[in-house]
Amino acid sequence: MTTTDVLIVGAGPTGLTLAASLLLHGVDVMLVDRQADGANTSRAAAVNARTLEVLEHVDVTRRLLKEGVEAPRFAIRDRAKTLVDVDFSGLATDYPFTLLIPQSTTERLLLERVRELGGDVTRPKVLAAVTQDAVGVTATFDDGDTVRARYVVGADGMHSTVREQAGIGFAGGSYEHSFVLADARLTGDAPADEVRLFWAGEGLTVVAPLPNGDFRIVAPVDDAPEEPSVAFVQQILDERGPGGITVTDVTWGSRFRIHHRVADTYRAGRILLAGDAAHVHSPAGGQGMNLGVQDAVALADALVAVLGGGADSLLDDYSATRRPIAQQVVALTDRLTRLATLPPALRPIRNVLLGIIGRIPPATTALASRLSGLVYR
Repeated sequence: MTTTDVLIVGAGPTGLTLAASLLLHGVDVMLVDRQADGANTSRAAAVNARTLEVLEHVDVTRRLLKEGVEAPRFAIRDRAKTLVDVDFSGLATDYPFTLLIPQSTTERLLLERVRELGGDVTRPKVLAAVTQDAVGVTATFDDGDTVRARYVVGADGMHSTVREQAGIGFAGGSYEHSFVLADARLTGDAPADEVRLFWAGEGLTVVAPLPNGDFRIVAPVDDAPEEPSVAFVQQILDERGPGGITVTDVTWGSRFRIHHRVADTYRAGRILLAGDAAHVHSPAGGQGMNLGVQDAVALADALVAVLGGGADSLLDDYSATRRPIAQQVVALTDRLTRLATLPPALRPIRNVLLGIIGRIPPATTALASRLSGLVYR
């Protein structure tokens, strides 16, 4: 039987951040993941200001900045007309922008840091069961291995085995629309340094630059194809975008459905949750991965304190602090998603109201603060 202080299940951005944060403080950590390698089809591409701030302490922020694209603006448009212009450049942070970078790159840089600190990921390792007692947790894996840990953290995504084994509820639902996602090569009026959200009569489309010259495109589509073609993405941009954009290639694509759920608690004794195991929501506003990374840093602080002899109640404080933030993010992204998927007859009215809101500076400043994550400091 292997023993460790903290067993982390799931080596996505949340699990990797938690591992690096704990290793930095000398905590004995075991990090496992069910996938055979780090390849994934995850959709996250935006790292916000607050996440860049919290990753400073594990020395990952500077590495991300070298490989990402800085976007100091977020624009909501009706074709070529700007309805709301959100400017991050005036925010009180060293990172007044959204950093656009593929999640695979973020994970690679986090894993490099974990390894520098003496850790690694054990994979493939599939969790089968978790049982706990007064002094620790026993995790059993499908290969017959067992691990004994003082604490177990579920960072294993929406279908978390850790959460299910702990008996923690995951209330919420899903949206009726399917979404298409594509990384594509574009020519014409494509944004080089801002995220554009087009709210057209036909529906929403997000277009954002990526560091390799691709553009990330996300759109709600009824019966979205599993692998979007060049012609399909071109049709979306022609119907919903500003015009003047040509799709020359689709380098990767997928479809997905969106859920909105928050775990009933982030703690059940010595079992804790973080990231998508604790909350899932619409990608509108680019909050998902950011929320998970910020969970990880907060949980690491609590675990380091408790393992060092601090009050066990600090772990309750982690749950009590982070869960309401997830509820706020779910509410914000739900509003954005429902506005984006209004029935066609109501969309012109929505666009007029947005244009009015976009001319109220306190409203756009408040939105910038929330989208950047700085409101959750």
